[in-house]
Amino acid sequence: MAFQKAVKGTALIGGGAIATVFGLSQFSQYRNKHGTFVHVQAAEAVTVPIKNHFPTREQQILALQTTSEFDVLVIGGGATGCGCALDAVTRGLKTALLERDDFSSGTSSRSTKLIHGGVRYLQKAIMKLDFEQYKMVKEALEERANLLEIAPHLSAPLPIMLPVYKWWQLPYYWFGIKLYDLVAGSQCLKSSYVLSKSRALELFPMLRKDELVGAIVYYDGQHNDARMNLAIALTAARYGAATANYAEVLRLLKTTDPAGGKERVCGVRCRDVLTGQEFDVKAKCVINATGPFTDSVRKMDDQEVPNICQPSAGVHIVMPGYYSPGNMGLLDPATSDGRVIFFLPWEKMTIAGTTDSPTDVTSHPIPTEEDINFILNEVRNYLSADVEVRRGDVLAAWSGIRPLVTDPNSKDTQSISRNHVVTISDSGLVTIAGGKWTTYRAMAQDTIDAAIQAHDLKAGSSKTIGLQLQGAEDWSPTLYIRLVQDYGLESEVAQHLASTYGDKAFEVAKIAQVTGKRWPIVGKRLVSEFPYIEAEVVYGVKEYARTAVDMISRRTRLAFLNVQAAEEALPRIVDIMGKELNWSEQKKKEELEVAKKFLYYEMGYKVKSDQLTDSSEISLLPSDIERYKKRFHMFDKDKKGFITILDVQRVLESISVQIAENTLHDILNEVDLNKNGQVELNEFLQLMSAIQKGHVSGSRLAVLMKTAEENLRQRVVIPVDRSGGGL
Repeated sequence: MAFQKAVKGTALIGGGAIATVFGLSQFSQYRNKHGTFVHVQAAEAVTVPIKNHFPTREQQILALQTTSEFDVLVIGGGATGCGCALDAVTRGLKTALLERDDFSSGTSSRSTKLIHGGVRYLQKAIMKLDFEQYKMVKEALEERANLLEIAPHLSAPLPIMLPVYKWWQLPYYWFGIKLYDLVAGSQCLKSSYVLSKSRALELFPMLRKDELVGAIVYYDGQHNDARMNLAIALTAARYGAATANYAEVLRLLKTTDPAGGKERVCGVRCRDVLTGQEFDVKAKCVINATGPFTDSVRKMDDQEVPNICQPSAGVHIVMPGYYSPGNMGLLDPATSDGRVIFFLPWEKMTIAGTTDSPTDVTSHPIPTEEDINFILNEVRNYLSADVEVRRGDVLAAWSGIRPLVTDPNSKDTQSISRNHVVTISDSGLVTIAGGKWTTYRAMAQDTIDAAIQAHDLKAGSSKTIGLQLQGAEDWSPTLYIRLVQDYGLESEVAQHLASTYGDKAFEVAKIAQVTGKRWPIVGKRLVSEFPYIEAEVVYGVKEYARTAVDMISRRTRLAFLNVQAAEEALPRIVDIMGKELNWSEQKKKEELEVAKKFLYYEMGYKVKSDQLTDSSEISLLPSDIERYKKRFHMFDKDKKGFITILDVQRVLESISVQIAENTLHDILNEVDLNKNGQVELNEFLQLMSAIQKGHVSGSRLAVLMKTAEENLRQRVVIPVDRSGGGL
């Protein structure tokens, strides 16, 4: 009864306020209905022919070197840069794009994976009567609908639960979320709704039930961000844009305008990072779309120009999938320090984040232990006491740099703009900065509009609304069934291929290796617990992947899902890429080391090592120490004070269990702190102490030794598969 009264009260409180924006909603719905026709017309209006296949990287480099002059040259291969290239080339402009690293190697692959309008921005717009914030949310919601339409294989609506723990918050949050629906108009994904306490716990059983009043569920979009970015780049390439990753801009080229005597930017000097070759690329218009590196390119144009980028670091963590329901996210609207935390299912794992703190601009941001623990503490506040939130369950962690900007055209240059900013320097350099992933297309449209006007380029209006991205054209939700039936792929692998490559999944399936098993017929997995297969590495090279890091982080998402699994897959990935790219043994060794360094620093492997170091405190009861010593001495029969692979093999042989020597080496190496090929008693006690405290989970050595102790008499098989334990 109390719950029903609260809902009725909510309607009364919110009704008057909603009526004040009713006119806006009617206009919005009218506009959106007509927008459907605009989608169709814009997609059909593209007169530029699209190729069946995108060119090779070598062909793209040749096009950059031999084209006398491009209309538009974009610097930056993130979502915005690739969006600019696609917008320009589909208008008929001769377009080039240069990225010094890999497509989506920066901020665009390190997001919260949401396609959203921004509930919190709408709240601020209402509270502060800020019409600019309202317009930003409105635009983002329109772009959300478009993105879900043009790449349905890479994106989908996601219900997100907002738990309510105080009665008075129910009408407050209900009104805000209903207004979010209203602003979306006919492009609202699904209508939000209120849940009773019992229903909320039924849908999200891990939720803390103490003092829970009920919950509100609303819908936003979710996507595979790096693959989405790549789809935009590949679509631009198929329309004829000369796009190249690992092409670094060294400096801007300038010429003197004979009419006015001013210096004008007319291209760039760039270097092929893979070969070291340098060459010039000429263009009528150069666009700076480099995200956090915006100011470094602006200073190539003018050393005296003030900085406009104020970088902010956002850390995310990935935890096992059992921490959240398979199809329901969670929003913490007010953390202990006033930030917002999302807790979302993603790729059958659980992603939590983000933080928001000032940072320096770097190509290699590193997640900190402080930020990881902040997220874990916030998660603990919302999950049931029955669910032990362990530090050791963090499977991966990363930091992304959000490029907040101050508008140099604004009177208040110290004020941070939450929207994007397009500026044009005296020499004609066009800069697009700020904004968010969801609005990349609108940002690109505004940028190319400004470029056309400033440089008097001959082109029509934007054609990208409704323009389907790579893989979307013949995709359907049941496409994976054909992959299973036609090629003999595992259902999980087929679903993964369909949701990653769309209608191009058949191209991957065609090159998948025969397994030699009754089932599956084709598709050798890179690691047992993830659906990534070896054929994806071969196909990834065709998609311009040129390093092992490209493959584990952006063609597949292994590094973002489980760093230990990514490390395990690395040797095979390097072998396959080595064959495709003709790498020498030395090159393969270098790639392996660089990729391991990437996992160690940028994807959270280092923080795993920090949980278990030579200086780790052993906080065990005396009885536990004695118990663990006995277990250790079962393996250390000679009382050496350490165990080696030979010791472990001897015990396993006594119970008729065989494990490959390289697997045993990996198992011991996880615990061998000083890397001397042996595990000492002190290291083992540190491991057991860290496991008890929840800092480490899923240690294969701990599981193996415990199971051996329990089963020496019973002589049963010991499971040694990596348990999914984290950092």
